[in-house]
Amino acid sequence: MYNKYLIKEGDRIDYLANKFNTTIDKLMEINNIYDYRLFKAGREINVPSDNDYFTTYTVNSGDSLYQIARRYNINPTLLAALNGLNMDDYIYPNQKIIIPKSGYSFYITKEGDTLELVGKKFNRNLKDLLELNKTIYLLPGQLMINKTN
Repeated sequence: MYNKYLIKEGDRIDYLANKFNTTIDKLMEINNIYDYRLFKAGREINVPSDNDYFTTYTVNSGDSLYQIARRYNINPTLLAALNGLNMDDYIYPNQKIIIPKSGYSFYITKEGDTLELVGKKFNRNLKDLLELNKTIYLLPGQLMINKTN
């Protein structure tokens, strides 16, 4: 599961890896970047998000995103998006994917979204939305979280 992050002036890759509790190699891998010098101010990158809302599932032989989504009662398109996958991507045995924990709903932002629009989708006021989502950029592809119970 990833969030979007806009690299700021002075951000170094080792700082970003530490900030998002990951490694330099993992940051490079999830962003499909093979030269760390490409991590420059103004560039939008994917960064791992907190795992408070997710559990990890290890893919078994014969699993599909549809089967896993049905097993956990979640939308298969959301499951794919949370894991940086397309619905037609191949998943393989022993691959780790994240599964949303119950009690939360999720929304992946689109171009033109505002906090007010996201709040309406969740039926939340702005204060509650900001408490549940500590870092909000409202860039397309950012995951927004809502507590449902």
